[in-house]
Amino acid sequence: MELYEGIITRRSIRRFRSEAIGQEVIEDIVRAGMYAPSAVNCQPWHFIVVDDTALFEKIMEIHPYSGMLREAQYAIMVCGDQNLEHAPGYWSVDCGAATQNILLAAHSKGIGSVWLGLHPREERKEGMKELFGLPAHIQPFSLIALGYPNEEKAVPERFKKERMHYNQW
Repeated sequence: MELYEGIITRRSIRRFRSEAIGQEVIEDIVRAGMYAPSAVNCQPWHFIVVDDTALFEKIMEIHPYSGMLREAQYAIMVCGDQNLEHAPGYWSVDCGAATQNILLAAHSKGIGSVWLGLHPREERKEGMKELFGLPAHIQPFSLIALGYPNEEKAVPERFKKERMHYNQW
């Protein structure tokens, strides 16, 4: 799949087949996250790979929109390290780029994914910090559910020329 096509055709997938995802595929997906751009190349991220269904159940108690974890094979939690960020607040922007890279890499490998927001919802972040025993300087940013897709979604037209501006508003 060409990069541009992958960007345009990636959709949020919430239904997964029970087919196992290989460890090498997961590592490739996380590797893509680590190649995201970051301010001054500080790379202020860590990734927690989850495949324990008992943890999925606990996550579903914390995050109200995470029911797709019942069918997911893996989840990846993207976390920001405040000790590694370029300046205060940059970790979240950098983790957003890493999250997008993970979503696109998964799609390129035929894996469905959906971004479950944690930051800036403090109640979700606190629940994840407690569940995973995160140090104080580590901030949960996103959780990405992964699995082979068990649904197909159409590609809507999202280009809105009226929102494109040249040189001024």
